[in-house]
Amino acid sequence: MTIAIPAALTGAAQTGFTAPVYNNVADTPPDYNAKQVAVTSLGGTQVGVTAHSVSSPFTISVFRPKIAGVLGKPNPVTGLIGSVPKNTYKVIVRKGVTILPGQPVQTLVARVDIDVPAGSDTVDAANVRAALSALIGTLSAVSSGLGDTVINGVL
Repeated sequence: MTIAIPAALTGAAQTGFTAPVYNNVADTPPDYNAKQVAVTSLGGTQVGVTAHSVSSPFTISVFRPKIAGVLGKPNPVTGLIGSVPKNTYKVIVRKGVTILPGQPVQTLVARVDIDVPAGSDTVDAANVRAALSALIGTLSAVSSGLGDTVINGVL
């Protein structure tokens, strides 16, 4: 995998945060087809945010498919490929959150799944990259608003 999560990851804008930074170290991933970091310290202004601990995790994991799907042979009569497998890539963030004072920490899980049709990675790489660019740009652009929405429920 060529993904390298920076040791000092700059966070996106959120209401009440000023220049958030998540300092992390390599961690043991949950499976062999993943990379994972644990956020060990914070930068910027993020009042109330906690770094990773056993009882309150803060990890970022990136997964690739265990076995990449490839295109089968076209039907000899129709020339069509009957089934196109999807290669699924995932990004998962786990963060311990408090539900009520005095209650045990619960784990919030945020996931992004990217299903790439087999073959498109070589035949149409530009459009695969465009989809990822748009996804990441959208998440970055709506970060603060998304944070507000998951807090107040207003879309």
